[in-house]
Amino acid sequence: MTQSWQFWALVSAAFAALTAIFGKVGVAGVNSDLATLIRTVVIFCVLVGIVTMSGEWQAPSTIGARTWVFLALSGLATGGSWIAYYRALKIGNASQVAPIDKLSIVFVAIFATLFLGEDLSPVAWGGIAMIAAGTVLVALF
Repeated sequence: MTQSWQFWALVSAAFAALTAIFGKVGVAGVNSDLATLIRTVVIFCVLVGIVTMSGEWQAPSTIGARTWVFLALSGLATGGSWIAYYRALKIGNASQVAPIDKLSIVFVAIFATLFLGEDLSPVAWGGIAMIAAGTVLVALF
């Protein structure tokens, strides 16, 4: 089971839900940018431990330039997302902020089609439309 993408996607969803709940409580007593920094430091420390314990360190020179560029861009996008997310949590309800944040699902489908050449079926696009509609319903009502 731990070798399937579905398992790890569900684990990710569960942790994302906890992120919203814990983040909303945590950001109440601190500036949202500082909260994001604290969260980032914790993640950094945990990942250093995981990579160390798994023995997966590798020399930076063995990583290709394209990989560096796209991981750096991904890191910048993650940082932007986290900063915006914690600012939204600071002033909004977690039950409204988190669903709007999950509009990323809709954006991923669009971007994957446009930039990666992925092909979604009409049924999948119907599901994406329902996610978008559901997000609006949860966030606004």
